[in-house]
This record gives sequence, C-alpha cells and structure tokens, in this order.
Amino acid sequence: MKLKSLLIISTVVTLVYGIFFVLTPATVLSLYGVTQGPSVELMGQYFGSALLAVGLLTWATRNVADSEVQRPIIVALLITDVIGVIVSVLGTVSGVMSAVGWSAVGIYLLLALGFAYLQFMKPSAS
Repeated sequence: MKLKSLLIISTVVTLVYGIFFVLTPATVLSLYGVTQGPSVELMGQYFGSALLAVGLLTWATRNVADSEVQRPIIVALLITDVIGVIVSVLGTVSGVMSAVGWSAVGIYLLLALGFAYLQFMKPSAS
C-alpha cells in the first residue's frame, strides 16, 4: 500500500465521521449506544472537530514525497490510531458503547495496521 492511498482512505473516513459528529452528534452517539445528554453531545462535537482536523491534514499531506516529512506524519497517525483502538476496545468492553463499538475498533485497527506497515515494513512510504 502506498502512503497516498492510505492518507486518502483516512481522509474519507475522518471527514465523513467528523461531519456527522459535528452536525448530528446525538444520532451518531445513539448508533453506538452512548448515553446522551447536552454535555455528551458537546463532547461528540469536539471529537468531530478533531476528526475534521485529521481529515484535512491527511488530505493536505497526501502528495508529500519527502520521506523526512512522511515519517513524522506516519508516526503521528499510527500513534493516534493505536490510541483509538485502545479507547474503542475499552469503551465497547465496558459497555459504554454497544456492540457497534467494534466497528470503531475495526476502523482504527485497519488504519493503524496500514500506518504500522508503512512505518516498519515498507522501506519507502511513497
């Protein structure tokens, strides 16, 4: 897999989720079985804005060819996605999220595996 392809996939996922979390947090949170309320919905919107930031950054950096610039991007996204896997697993196992939470685990895991591959297995990320 090429870095550009993975960044485009990450862009699509984060922008779609980000838009929905910002505009309709109650709907998205209810899909995941998260107890709702004004403060939870506000946190959902903050999460959505963070996803939008990641999506915009991955889109803006998709054509970077310099490996010295690529590596920090890959590492940052790898760390972010690994943390996403951990948080999603904990949220799902603890019952904070419904079984739909496993979809979040899967999304974060697939992205983390892609960035791990580029970081540790592939000699050049481009």
